[in-house]
Amino acid sequence: MNRDNTADKLGKSGSRSKGRVTLSDVAKVIGVSAITVSRALNDPEKVNPKLRVRIEQAVAELNYVPNRAARSLATSTTQTLAVVIPTISNTVFSNVLKGIYDYTTRHNYEVLFASTYYSLQNEEKLIAKLLAQHPDGIITTGLDITERSKAMLLSANIPLVQIMEVGTGDVIDMSVGFSHFDAGASMAKYLIEQGYRNIGFIGAQMDFRSQRRMQGFLSTLADAGLETDKYLLTTTTPSDIKLGGQLLADLMAKQPDVDAIFCNNDDLAYGAIFECQRRKLRIPEQIAIAGFNDLDASASINPSLTTVKTPLYEIGRSAAELLINTLKGRPILSKTLDLGFELIVRDSA
Repeated sequence: MNRDNTADKLGKSGSRSKGRVTLSDVAKVIGVSAITVSRALNDPEKVNPKLRVRIEQAVAELNYVPNRAARSLATSTTQTLAVVIPTISNTVFSNVLKGIYDYTTRHNYEVLFASTYYSLQNEEKLIAKLLAQHPDGIITTGLDITERSKAMLLSANIPLVQIMEVGTGDVIDMSVGFSHFDAGASMAKYLIEQGYRNIGFIGAQMDFRSQRRMQGFLSTLADAGLETDKYLLTTTTPSDIKLGGQLLADLMAKQPDVDAIFCNNDDLAYGAIFECQRRKLRIPEQIAIAGFNDLDASASINPSLTTVKTPLYEIGRSAAELLINTLKGRPILSKTLDLGFELIVRDSA
C-alpha cells in the first residue's frame, strides 16, 4: 500500500488534518467498516488473514494510535492486565514475566506491572493504584495477602490469578503454581537417600513461599529422625551469590560436620559452591550442595548444580492464558493449575 495513495484516500477533510487519525479513517482507506478494523486489532484471529494484513499496513502508514480511553468507555474494557510481583531484579520473576508478555502480546493485551519488594503493605498500596487504572484482569504473587488487598480485589469484580504456588491458603479466584512444601520435602528425601545425615538448610529473604519450602524440607528430615535446628541458618536479607558464600561459611563455623546443604535458591547455591572451592572442599565427596529453581547457569557451573526445576515461564504464560480465556468467555477446565516441579540431579549432590 503506497503511503501517498493512503493519504489521498484519507482526503484533506479527514481527521488527519485535525491532528489525530481515527478508527474510521483507517476503515475509510481500506473500504471496510470501523467494526472490522476494530476486530482486526483486538481479535485478529476473527479476521481474514489477507484483510488483516491490509489493515495492519494502513494502521502503520497512517500512524494510527488506538484511543484506549474511548474504547474503554464504549466496551467497558481497557485491553490491559495488571501484574504484581515481588521484584524485577530476580531472574525467577524475569522468566515469569516473559511468559506473561509472550502470551498477552499475541492476544493484543497490554501489561501494567508493579514490584512489591516482598512487602504485603506495599502490595496493598500497589493493588489500589493498579485497580484505579481499570485493568480487565490482574495477576498477583502468592496466596498470602492482607485483608484489605483481598477486599479490594473482590470488589473490583475482575478475574484474578494468584501465581507461584498452590495447595496452601484460600484462593480468591484462580491460581497457578506448585507446592513449595512438597518441593522442599522432595529435596530432603533425595539427600537422605544419597546417604547424607548432617543435612543443613541456608535461606535468604525468607518470604512465605521460602518458609513453606523450608518447612517441607525440615519436616522430612524430622520424619527420618535427623536433626533439623542444628544445621539451619536463615536471614531476611535479600538473596545474592555473595550471601550464599557467607551463609555457608557461617554455618560451617558453627557445625563443621555438615555434609549436605539445601540452599533456598540457586543464587545462594552458587555462592556456597564458590566458598567450598575456596576452602578446597571436594563437592560432593566432602559436602553436597543443592539449590532451587534451576536457573540457566545451574547446568553450566562446575560442578553442575543439583536443584529443583520450577516451571517459571509456564506459570506466567498459563496465568495470562487463564485471564484472557476468562475475559473472552472461554471454558476454564480448572481454576487451579498445579504445574509441578522436577528434581534435577547433577554433580553437586
